[in-house]
Amino acid sequence: MPEPEKLSAAQRSRIRRLSMPRELSPDEEGGELNIIPFLDIITNVLMFVLATISVTFTTMIDSQPPRAASGSARAPTKPSLSLNIIVIDKGFIVSAFGQRIGEGCQGPGAGVAVGLSSGQDYDFPALTACADRLKHQVPEAADETAATLTANKDIPYQVIIGTVDAIRRSEKGEELFPDINFGVPK
Repeated sequence: MPEPEKLSAAQRSRIRRLSMPRELSPDEEGGELNIIPFLDIITNVLMFVLATISVTFTTMIDSQPPRAASGSARAPTKPSLSLNIIVIDKGFIVSAFGQRIGEGCQGPGAGVAVGLSSGQDYDFPALTACADRLKHQVPEAADETAATLTANKDIPYQVIIGTVDAIRRSEKGEELFPDINFGVPK
């Protein structure tokens, strides 16, 4: 049997060094999970949800677009209220029963039916009282629920919404004109 070959000191040292377990450097450690990309995705999804949630909770008011006039207009068989409100910078112009309503909303007339209160603010309670008075003026028209609202282009949006709210319900909570049609100013 041949005698085994003897290893040199350098060879023995190299074998010892290679057979020992080595420690991993911090970037080679396999036990930790890198969650930073996951957190980036969650943050982006959260920002998207927060940006779109405001759209979910907006209030909507049902309305009808302006309709084109038909060529054959018949005279109504019963009295029709046909309430029209025009919002201008001086107040509200109101027309009903085919004629304009005068100041104070007492009867036919010209000009602004409901003016501004305290010089600058729109008088929504007076408009509610005017709509209530007109609705109950003729018993045959008491079942009408539609009104047409028109506003000048310089009227603030909040005034239009206040006008819609003012003519929808009376002070007693009775339904007045919940069906609002928006008209186009001429």
